[in-house]
Amino acid sequence: MIYQEKIPDFGTLAFVPVDPDRDAELLHGWVTRPRNAFWGMSDHSVDQVREIYAFVAGLTTHHAYLLTVDGEPVGLFQTYQPGADPVGERYPVQPGDVGMHVLLNPPRRLAHGLTSAVGPALIRFLLRDPAARRVVVEPDVRNELALRRLRAEGFIFDAEIDLPDKRAQLAFLPRARFEADHPARATA
Repeated sequence: MIYQEKIPDFGTLAFVPVDPDRDAELLHGWVTRPRNAFWGMSDHSVDQVREIYAFVAGLTTHHAYLLTVDGEPVGLFQTYQPGADPVGERYPVQPGDVGMHVLLNPPRRLAHGLTSAVGPALIRFLLRDPAARRVVVEPDVRNELALRRLRAEGFIFDAEIDLPDKRAQLAFLPRARFEADHPARATA
């Protein structure tokens, strides 16, 4: 675990680096669910998922974390440096840009309200580096649920862009905007 934060009404959210061998079957079960089709791995085998996360684990610019609440897996969180990612070829990357992807798959008893509860914690995790100035996201333009969530969190929508595997909605959340909407919290 590299970071944790208490989430009221849920428990302690922890960020655990993905171990491709340990986590491949769990992640495969999540990324192949029909509701997670926007993750782009619907037809992947367990071995392909393992290979992808082994590749990510070898990068210094991209990171994958298993999200847990009180030790129980609830999702996958990925961070990346936009300048080292295909998205960085589609917009003028600024110093301090940091990208993210999130896929939540909580057990039913934790499902209600979890996305709203953990969203700010994910951003705080990214902004714990004082050099981080802006969070970058690029969900599939058809992913209406993600787009609604981003609007609710204060992301500023920019252009639609073409990426190798999707038409994406580019959006940004400046540090100052996030901090104005979410006063500082102590982490556990």
